[in-house]
Amino acid sequence: MTASSITAPFADIIARFAVWGDFVSAQPHGSGHINDTFKVTCNLAGQPVHFLLQRINHTIFKNSAALMENIRRVTEHLRGKLRAAGCTEPSRRALTVIPTHGGDACYCDAAGSWWRMYLFIEQAHTVDRVENERQVYEAARAFAQFQRLLADLPPPRLHDTIPNFHNAELRLAALRDAIQRDPCGRVAATRLEIEFVERRAAMCSRLLAQHTRGEIPERITHNDTKINNVMLDEQTQAAVCVIDLDTVMPGLALYDFGDMVRTATAAALEDEPDLGKVFMRPEMFAALARGYLAEADFLHDAERAELVFSSRLITLVIGIRFLTDHLLGDTYFKIHRSGHNLDRCRTQFKMVASMEAQAEVMERIVADCLKK
Repeated sequence: MTASSITAPFADIIARFAVWGDFVSAQPHGSGHINDTFKVTCNLAGQPVHFLLQRINHTIFKNSAALMENIRRVTEHLRGKLRAAGCTEPSRRALTVIPTHGGDACYCDAAGSWWRMYLFIEQAHTVDRVENERQVYEAARAFAQFQRLLADLPPPRLHDTIPNFHNAELRLAALRDAIQRDPCGRVAATRLEIEFVERRAAMCSRLLAQHTRGEIPERITHNDTKINNVMLDEQTQAAVCVIDLDTVMPGLALYDFGDMVRTATAAALEDEPDLGKVFMRPEMFAALARGYLAEADFLHDAERAELVFSSRLITLVIGIRFLTDHLLGDTYFKIHRSGHNLDRCRTQFKMVASMEAQAEVMERIVADCLKK
């Protein structure tokens, strides 16, 4: 796609937003797979000003207005808390939604596509795969600070952008339904994976039961805590800003922690077919625990007690989702080869087994972090 082919149709869309300066160009940006993202350049009195324009995937996020209401409330609260704490660059440390000229947080075009704009965060980047312990520490610290700063967000409750997103009991029920129906005739070849889940089925109710009893509170959580959802400073490599806020909604803090462990400590890619390369790296877990607990002073005792368990639970749940999709004919997750979702499922289950084998080490690491 050439610059001219991008610029022409987007000029009208960008004109709907209260941007500063004269529109120059829009170029595809980033490696995201959900929304279409573009870096927009405007000219403000001879100086370039950059914005981020996104077309929201309304197939996944069916209520764009509610989603953007969440994001605007969250980002405004974050910037306010940062300013109150003496931060000198709150617009770099938290996303800034650019409203439409009518004051809305997003715009629906004639084709029914929903668009939004943010200030572009300069001199920062993301990484798609963990390269070192410093990155893990910084990302974990950023996600914990994100949760901490949002702990006192005033009512009303945020919208559920994807209801029951991490509900382990419902994910298990969906798997069992897929097994019973077996629409693609794939159950017979996945007996080992199904048995792996059934031996651990009791895990799926553990955190939910504690939440129901009031021991683990509902919090505002990110729900997609991969390393590439934290921007890092190009010079210092320190965490700058948490991004990709589409799934910010009420949840359990432990879900965010567990998903960080699942993604940041893995020695191999999520779809690695050679399971001999798949294991949880304790040195990465130690860096992650240090970073998270340096900021997570808001946690209750019951939450601290389940940090290690949450890592196994979320990894199991993601594996269950991959297995379910495989049994249903790969209708949700995009695949690039035959058996792709089954490979993904197997890496998750291998990670669960690795975490189980290293559970005592992980518990000691958390205990040592909590003493400091």
